[in-house]
Amino acid sequence: MNNSLPPTRKSSDLIGKLSSSQPHRYVTLFAKPVMNFIFMAQLLLAFLIFQFVQTNVNGESINLSSPLVAGAQSKNAWYSDSKMFAFGFYQLQGTTGYVVAIWLESFGENTVVWTAYRNDPPVSKNARLTHTLERELVLSCEDSGVNKTIATNVSSAVMNNTGNFVLYDDKMGVVWQSFDHPTDSLLKGQILFGGNELVSSLSKTNYSSGDFCIIMQMDGNLVMYPLKTGAGLAYWHTNTHKDKGSNNSLYLSDTGLLLINGSNISSTVVKILYSKPKDTAFYRATLGDDGIFRVYLYNHSNSLPLIEWKVPAAPCDVRNYCGLNSYCTMNDELPYCVCLPGNDFMYPDFMSRGCERNFTKAMCKSGKENTTYYTMVPKERLDCDDRPYVGFMTDNKDVCRDSCLQDCDCDAAVLRNGKCAKHKFPLVNVKRVYDDSTSRMFFKTPTIQANYESEVVPHEKVRTTSKKTWIIIIVISVSFFIYSCFSLSLTGYFVFKFRLLKYKRLLETRSLRLAEDLILQSYTYKELKKATDGFKHELGKGSFGRVYKGSFYKGDKLIAVKRLEKLVEDGEREFRAEMQVIGKTHHKNLVRLLGYCAEGKTERMLVYEYMSNGTLAERLFRSDRLPDWSERVQIALDVARGILYLHEECETPIIHCDIKPQNILMDDFWTAKISDFGLAKLLMPDQTKTFTIVRGTRGYLAPEWQKNTAISVKVDIFSYGIVLLETICCRRNLEVHVSNTEEIVLATWAYKCFERGQLDLLVYDEDVNIAALERLVKVAFWCIQDEPGLRPSMKSVLLMLEGITEIATPPCPTSIW
Repeated sequence: MNNSLPPTRKSSDLIGKLSSSQPHRYVTLFAKPVMNFIFMAQLLLAFLIFQFVQTNVNGESINLSSPLVAGAQSKNAWYSDSKMFAFGFYQLQGTTGYVVAIWLESFGENTVVWTAYRNDPPVSKNARLTHTLERELVLSCEDSGVNKTIATNVSSAVMNNTGNFVLYDDKMGVVWQSFDHPTDSLLKGQILFGGNELVSSLSKTNYSSGDFCIIMQMDGNLVMYPLKTGAGLAYWHTNTHKDKGSNNSLYLSDTGLLLINGSNISSTVVKILYSKPKDTAFYRATLGDDGIFRVYLYNHSNSLPLIEWKVPAAPCDVRNYCGLNSYCTMNDELPYCVCLPGNDFMYPDFMSRGCERNFTKAMCKSGKENTTYYTMVPKERLDCDDRPYVGFMTDNKDVCRDSCLQDCDCDAAVLRNGKCAKHKFPLVNVKRVYDDSTSRMFFKTPTIQANYESEVVPHEKVRTTSKKTWIIIIVISVSFFIYSCFSLSLTGYFVFKFRLLKYKRLLETRSLRLAEDLILQSYTYKELKKATDGFKHELGKGSFGRVYKGSFYKGDKLIAVKRLEKLVEDGEREFRAEMQVIGKTHHKNLVRLLGYCAEGKTERMLVYEYMSNGTLAERLFRSDRLPDWSERVQIALDVARGILYLHEECETPIIHCDIKPQNILMDDFWTAKISDFGLAKLLMPDQTKTFTIVRGTRGYLAPEWQKNTAISVKVDIFSYGIVLLETICCRRNLEVHVSNTEEIVLATWAYKCFERGQLDLLVYDEDVNIAALERLVKVAFWCIQDEPGLRPSMKSVLLMLEGITEIATPPCPTSIW
């Protein structure tokens, strides 16, 4: 591939080349008039060629005699020939102000790619762009007194189809172009020369200069850094050092690749996701307000742009993403800013704007800190890259903490690798540390929230309380404490006796029907043995025990009792705590947990409501009558609603870890309900806090189970995608006895049918709604994407299943091949 940039050609070069081809050796004194005619013809031919190039490549020239007015409905912008780009007055969202900008408006949204005077206040609707008699392009606004000259010696202008607004003089030479003054974006074919930079916008609706910068250094290294810290604390760079010089540059090619002096830095080749001509696609590289550099692909088959490439991978990798006195952490794969102890957000609605101290420091006594008013709050796995004002060697956390507590200048201390570093506020570069558990920080905060001023009354004037008064206060306090303890003990004793008596009466009258709807019941082994008739009627066997059928209230209340066989040693407290969490889950698509038995060291049983119609696996794979299409769609919706409740709607979010048809049961009305949720992580003997050990069933496991990374709710999304495909096709994900080898793996076969437009093969001769079938299949493929970040949340899955949200064409998951 030729990575060199295409050379530009000016009209004067073309004229010179044509004129250089004159046959001088045949010119004589008598042929001078003929040569003059030939020279004039060459000039005319060069002009026509230039006009042809300008018209067909860059679009028609703009009529500068008609000014642009910000508030005008029909004349507030000049458009490119393709109508893809516009230059003019852009109204800021939610305001009455306008900015001079270039925006892209052919792909479902108006995206600003360049702004003029970006740090100036917006202009009103009376602002004008005028081409004066002195051949100047002037921005003026009488309301605010604005009068700025954009360029001089201007004779014509063109809004190119590449997004470049160009001004020409009367000899068609370029006097000004927007590509030479980038703001936060590079467009297709645009070059960022050495020494130039892109600066992020303040927000998605405020196009003023923001907090982050990416610069093409003169040495050929592309560097991203926060403007507050400078390039010395960069958070990403290409490390492509060349010889110093202005010839080093960054270039966005027609295929969406970022090239430094012809070298690809995108690390991945753009995939062609459509079959239309190249002019239907457009690429844009933008440094976002979150400090992430992204390459976007626009094409007419998608209403929103697609992200082709980005660095860094996550916002928390961006240095100073959260501003002063705060740090970034992840909350359900979303960035979340946390203030340091003793600080509050300066702008609660804009957490990334940083934090400030929420108290005033107390007076420093005799050069030492008044330790009465302060305490040190420890925070594990935090580090600070700021330069400390002092540091010393120690491994003792108490020594480091107390040194900062007694130092009037110290606001925070960092203990890491045997060194204690003391810092003053504000702190700029505090970050989470995931690879070093020994790093910790200590923060000085007040013991009581008071407004201490440095001009506090001098020490010698502070009045102290007499010893006699202190003795009286202590005696009264101790007496009141003893009396309170005695009263509470006596009250608690009588309340306990009363409730115990009441509970015994309830047991005697067998009136537990109301109680089971309100609380999670604790049963004895004897009660459950009697209810199951000695554990005779076995319903099935799972990974952690057997399930038996039973009944309460003389057969009126049917139950299913799961007798657990694998148990973590000394797991009594964890078992009971998890039962309390799961017992609070109440949803029509979750199998209700009625109670449990935790007796002795070995007997652990769970009591569930009885599901009369068996499992979804039995209905799909072993039933004489398969569910019809409408029933399968309803089953898919029921399971999605149950998982959504576990992930987002219950008090404590639960990761199921084992979504499969065998764990989906059907009640009397054929409603699908999820069972066995949230228990595997408690009962496995190799239980870990971050769930790095593989759990679940082969064939339904997400790819990240095989990696040494923490899992998230996205593992359930992957399992649901496999279950959804099995529900659609009424077959297992892996079938050996098939007529064609490509049908062995259901996901692989389904994607091939989807690519070939043969989805009807998945449901054989059944009469189904093809549009609904395509919607469900696309949702399933989005759910089984290898990258967890590409999988939608369960709420998005439900909206797509119900047809509320449009579904983009999913890429092929590589793990199914």
